[in-house]
Amino acid sequence: MNDLEKIFYNNTGGRISKWIHYFEIYDRYLSEFRHKPVNVLEIGVANGGSLKMWKKYFGDNAKIYGVDVNKDCKRFEELNVEIFIGSQTDRKFLNKVKDKIGIIDILIDDGGHTMNQQITTFEVLFEAISENGIYICEDLHTSYWKRFGGGHKKDDTFIEYSKNFIDSLHGYHSKEVGVSEFTKSVKAIHYYDSMIVIEKAKRDKPLKKQVGKKLIHGFKNIVP
Repeated sequence: MNDLEKIFYNNTGGRISKWIHYFEIYDRYLSEFRHKPVNVLEIGVANGGSLKMWKKYFGDNAKIYGVDVNKDCKRFEELNVEIFIGSQTDRKFLNKVKDKIGIIDILIDDGGHTMNQQITTFEVLFEAISENGIYICEDLHTSYWKRFGGGHKKDDTFIEYSKNFIDSLHGYHSKEVGVSEFTKSVKAIHYYDSMIVIEKAKRDKPLKKQVGKKLIHGFKNIVP
């Protein structure tokens, strides 16, 4: 059991609702940010439990931000915890949040989980993620649920939308795709059951080198 799981299971305050397999994923990508001066934004405050969990996990040097549509969630503000009230489908609101926070090191979208909410949040806030930051969108299974606007192979789901990230990651190798800011700033994309983790890192055009002697002659090297 990692430290985040211990905090979760020892919680006696506001309710925290998380799929159990998330905790190993969280710790894998977020542990390096602990006890550092980072900005963490979680979309979806609910009962305030997860904000306190993140505060304990990241430590006193972290600033924790939350977004929720429920005005009552302001009651969960405390030292190093600030909450913005508004909708994650409201681009003007999200831009105000982005301007207020500045650089976001870690973003966790655990909001309403509808397709419009997940896509809008990504389109507005991804550019604010720091050069080596992490973007996480949870509960991707709603892309398959009709009541959230989902459906298998439905064009406007977040799952189908995010599949384009794979092409963008390979933009240096495809004239059709082209090199975008995503291509130049994303190191890796990880898909898990109900979760996507995007790792940012500055990337230049990949460089290939060959070392050693050519020992076989007469055959075309088909390795790209």
